[in-house]
Amino acid sequence: MEADSKHSAGEPSRAEIDALDQATVVEFGAADCGYCKAAQPLIAEAFARHPRVAHLRIEDGPGRRLGRSFRIKLWPTLVFLQQGREVARLVRPTDADAIEQALAQIDAAP
Repeated sequence: MEADSKHSAGEPSRAEIDALDQATVVEFGAADCGYCKAAQPLIAEAFARHPRVAHLRIEDGPGRRLGRSFRIKLWPTLVFLQQGREVARLVRPTDADAIEQALAQIDAAP
């Protein structure tokens, strides 16, 4: 699944996230976040080598329950999930290699 260019305004429930069986990265951020914008080329570069990993971009902010359930404090925060369980987390990544390493942890060959 390719990364999209916008954060989704709608958000899945925590139960839906926990039930995922596909390797997934949940990216929490905001459209007007400068750190989020700066990280996008790095995220895209790393995801290009992991096409099987799903990428959910979630608009976060006050009153957003999903972000609170993951205890998100700063944007962007990437939560790397394998079968609905958190395996790794990167906050404000500045290095495509760090994203690549976390993706490799959840992107196991079938």
